[in-house]
Order: sequence, then structure tokens, then C-alpha cells
Amino acid sequence: MAQSFLVIGTGRFGSSVARELFDFGFEVVAVDQSEERLAEVMDHVTHAAVVDATDDRALAQLGVASFDIVIVAIGSDLEASILATVAAKSAGASYVISKANNRMTARILASIGADEVVRPEQDMGRRLAHQLAKPNEIATLQIGPDHSAAEFEARNRTGTIESLELDERFTVTIVAVHRGNLVETNPGPDYEVFKGDRILVIGRNEDLEAVREYLDD
Repeated sequence: MAQSFLVIGTGRFGSSVARELFDFGFEVVAVDQSEERLAEVMDHVTHAAVVDATDDRALAQLGVASFDIVIVAIGSDLEASILATVAAKSAGASYVISKANNRMTARILASIGADEVVRPEQDMGRRLAHQLAKPNEIATLQIGPDHSAAEFEARNRTGTIESLELDERFTVTIVAVHRGNLVETNPGPDYEVFKGDRILVIGRNEDLEAVREYLDD
């Protein structure tokens, strides 16, 4: 799982991603050319710095290659977004996620080296942060203040429903297992869960968090 993130640009999208990832406990470095925007987020990230992210030498000095994921969150300035994406890749970034405001911009960013393109703004910022922090959690639906329904991808732990022991270990209910276009509702104890299956579970929020960590172990 990714542990360190460099967020380039601290507008609504960038600051939202940076804050959420930092709250999850990850190392987050935020950079921007605006001291004013950085001031608003500096207490909610590991480190903040005024950097010209369109300069690959400046990014190299920042150690961009050491980050697991670089997020180019500029968006509003297409030229700056393109230059920052190219600069990040040139400076050695292993995985770059760039923000686009429209489909054409997304195509351009993908064509010049972005490994992933996302859009738009603050809601997507929160969604991306959750996706990066909890890669095996596909979707969550809040059910009241303390309970939720969550869908997890089976990756490191597989086997029969009984052998997984989710209901016994964490007091949750397995509602269904999705395999491609097939759905097995109320799967029995002998139902086999394979890698890539999606398990829909209902339970208390703290129990679901424990399930996520257990399945990702």
C-alpha cells in the first residue's frame, strides 16, 4: 500500500486530497506557488513548501522519486498541469495522478504521461483519498450513525466463508459475494471466495475497519 504522497497544487481539490490522506495517517507533502494557499493547508499535512512544480529540477531536489504517488492537482491551469505532469515524470515519479476539468484535458494528460486522470473537484478529492488509503474497499454506504454497508475486494485472504471467519471475528454479516456479473446472496459457510471477488458486508463502522485491515493483511 502507498505510504507517501506528494500533492502539487492546494486549491479545493488538492487541499481536500491532502487533508484526507494526512488524516488517514500517511506522509503528505503539499507544494504550491502560492504561499497564501499553502498557509491554509500547512497544519494539515506533514510538510508544505513553495515550489515551482513545472520545473523538473525543483521537483528532483524535492525528492519526487521517493514518493509512492504524486498527485498533480492544479486543474484550472491546463498549461501548468501539463508541465507539472511532465516534470514529475521526468524527475523520476513512479506514479502520477493528474486532475482534469474536462474530457479533452483528461486525454491530453493521459497522452503526456499521467498514469491516472481524475475529475472533478472536492468530492472526487475525498473519494480519491479513500481509494488510495483503502485500496481493497470498493464502496461504502452509511446506515445510521454507527453502521455501514461496505464492499471489499478479496485479495490476500480467500477460501470458504467459514474459513474466513468474518462474522465470528468481527460480528458482521456477509450479505453477498460478487464475481464478475454473478451475485451470490446470503452465501453459505461452504461458499468459496476467490481472489478478485467482492464481498458485501454490513456491520458497525469499527468492525468494518477491522475487516478491511484483516482482508488487506
